[in-house]
Amino acid sequence: MTAKNSCVDLDGKKYNRILLICVLLVGSFCAILNHAMLATALPDIMKELKVDAANGQWLASGFLLINGIMIPIAALLMSKVSSRFLYIIAMMFFLLGTLLSAAAHQFPVLLAGRMIQAAGTGIMIPLTETIFLLVFPKEKRGFAMGLDGLVIALGRAVGLTLSGWVVDNYHWRVLFYLLIPVSLFVLVIACLTIRRIIPLTHSKIDYLSIVLSSIGFGGLLYGFSSVGNHGWTDVNVVMGLAIGTVITILFIWRQLKIKEPIVNLKVFRSPLFSLSVVVGGTIMTAMIGAELVLPLYLQNSRGESAFFSGLVIMPGAIVMGLMSPVTGIIFDKIGVRNLAIAGMCLLTIGTIPFMFLTMSTTYGFMIVLYAVRFFGISMVMMPMTTAGMNTLPDTLMSDGIAVNNTMRTIVGSIGTSILISVMSNVTKTELPEKNMFGSDPTLYNVLKTDAVLNGVNAAFMVAVSFCLLTLALTFFIKERHIKHRIQ
Repeated sequence: MTAKNSCVDLDGKKYNRILLICVLLVGSFCAILNHAMLATALPDIMKELKVDAANGQWLASGFLLINGIMIPIAALLMSKVSSRFLYIIAMMFFLLGTLLSAAAHQFPVLLAGRMIQAAGTGIMIPLTETIFLLVFPKEKRGFAMGLDGLVIALGRAVGLTLSGWVVDNYHWRVLFYLLIPVSLFVLVIACLTIRRIIPLTHSKIDYLSIVLSSIGFGGLLYGFSSVGNHGWTDVNVVMGLAIGTVITILFIWRQLKIKEPIVNLKVFRSPLFSLSVVVGGTIMTAMIGAELVLPLYLQNSRGESAFFSGLVIMPGAIVMGLMSPVTGIIFDKIGVRNLAIAGMCLLTIGTIPFMFLTMSTTYGFMIVLYAVRFFGISMVMMPMTTAGMNTLPDTLMSDGIAVNNTMRTIVGSIGTSILISVMSNVTKTELPEKNMFGSDPTLYNVLKTDAVLNGVNAAFMVAVSFCLLTLALTFFIKERHIKHRIQ
């Protein structure tokens, strides 16, 4: 153990910072691997469990929603529970959800397993980021968060291709079987290496706020997710959105009024932090939504294997992984504004051609464009997050991470459900009548393929609108915002 990497925890005991970071990164890799594997496996899961895209997407958007709801709860738990014990509990939840998912033979059971996994991930990710920001000095946080971005991208790259290979050669449940020993390994190593890093303040938990946030965000997600099956004017959609909006407003009002809110909205006094939250949410939508839509197009429309669809997406994830530490170093030297504008330009340019996919679009063209998209994301996601967090004092660090991750995840889950709902709704509207198959099967198949393609293109049109909105927002980043630190 070198003196440079030797640190002292809250109990006054020395620990190796590099070893601690490595363990946390392995845990993050496991969580991201789990989420990424679903993208290429989803078409096969939908076929076996007999669910459509509008319902199947709940395995992704529902996961993100529970994840988002748990993040502010995790921030409260950080103030009341030892960071070491909390991390171990998170890994135990993740392992339990993995076991249940592996044993699932019905869609509701698999969904329940994913929700339990999400609860563990919702604690693990913000806990990891908080520890990262506390054990590294401010001038090295860009590089530290870049390492986290590298592991996230690596998890996505491995998850997408591993998932495709497993689904093509074995069964999608094998994906969860593979996660079980990895989760056990992380759990055992965490028991030996994780230390108490985060100071405890013993904040009071407001249970009503937890209920309001769950109902509010859940209602919004349910409303947007139901569009694919019922259309925008259906009573389920309207009621879901209306109830979700009202309850979410009540939740926000309560956070402003009570003494110890579960989401400390004081962090929004920082203009740059506020921008980083919005940008992070829209990027999550563009990233995760595309990861679900593209494999559906490749497997259902083009008839490609799950492994092949993973290979198409993998280079983009690798590019993001390689660039994340680099952009972290660049951020530490030049700041975030120029990085964010350039990155959003690349993401927007790389997404626009996906609005015009056809049955003859070359795979090389898609691979290059997807890599361009993720190159842009690597220039925006972690630098914006780090810049926003750097404007907060250490006393608001855990609150900032909770708010950032909560809003980013929930906006991402709702945005993803919007993309899938638009795709499903357009496809359903343009599908030919089933009786045409008997009279002219050739024309029926052509029209069916066109309907699916139009649905995919419509989803990417929505993704482009998110990209354009975010690009416009990056021009509002000012140097004075970067230098301003709220108290």
